[in-house]
Amino acid sequence: MMRRFFTYLFFSLFIPMALHAQIPESRSSAALAERIKSAPDEVFNKFREAGMQPVDHILTAKEKDKVAKAFTMLSPLHSKILKQHLHSISFMDNMPNTALTSPVETTDSSQKFNITFRAEIINETVSQWATWKENTYYTFPEGSGMEITIDAGELDAMVYVLLHEATHVVDAVLALTPHSGEGDTVAAPTAFTRGIWHTANVPEKAFISPLLETTRFRSGKQVPVSDAPKIYKDLQKTPFVSLYSTAAWFEDLAELVAIYHLTAKLNQPFQVSVKQNSKEIMSFEPMKSKLVKKRLEQLKVFYD
Repeated sequence: MMRRFFTYLFFSLFIPMALHAQIPESRSSAALAERIKSAPDEVFNKFREAGMQPVDHILTAKEKDKVAKAFTMLSPLHSKILKQHLHSISFMDNMPNTALTSPVETTDSSQKFNITFRAEIINETVSQWATWKENTYYTFPEGSGMEITIDAGELDAMVYVLLHEATHVVDAVLALTPHSGEGDTVAAPTAFTRGIWHTANVPEKAFISPLLETTRFRSGKQVPVSDAPKIYKDLQKTPFVSLYSTAAWFEDLAELVAIYHLTAKLNQPFQVSVKQNSKEIMSFEPMKSKLVKKRLEQLKVFYD
């Protein structure tokens, strides 16, 4: 998750030179991908202290193209803030989670951030990666016959993960979620959190479900996949777009922006499907939720 540390478990890069001096927005956004550097030492140390052995991943030309394309798909606000505050992006092999956004020390008062990505996501689609991630929330007893899939289209997973992590940078700079309260501390709400969150990681009572409280981002534990249909039914009664959104208000913002942008701006689907013996027994499309739609007014800042 986030605060001092944030966690998270197409245009061509080479465009012919225009006949005028102004640089097209897609090109200047793609140029953000040129800020590739080795991850900061403190990022390596975090993983090594946990017994991991991450190593730098050297991107191929094709992988660099994929990364550059992902940057061109961001919202105008993402691009603006990253141009000013993105210090570097990094890629690791043997990284245990999907991505990590962390502040970088500067010699002045400017805010700079590094985003480190697990390199494997570059060659996965959003659907492949999102399905894998969703399945890590559950245990699958032998013979259950149950499976969970997410149809999120065929864009590169890098697009979604970059949207999520770039939103953390925007939030850190603009304080779209409260930054004065941590953990159990009650802070003055922002427009985004008002009526939704009581503290940084506790929703308002109206959106607390005993079943949702057992899930990974509330309890830290996996739950039996047999609970999945009831879990998604309970999730549909909340303003959260995903189970990850229930972890904390900053993950809520990052997930809502990522899924909204993926579906509304990039014209991709986002549907969670629960199947038993290959037959769908329930599905969940968060962007069709009335409670979720009520929150979209708060996302206009990303597109003005």
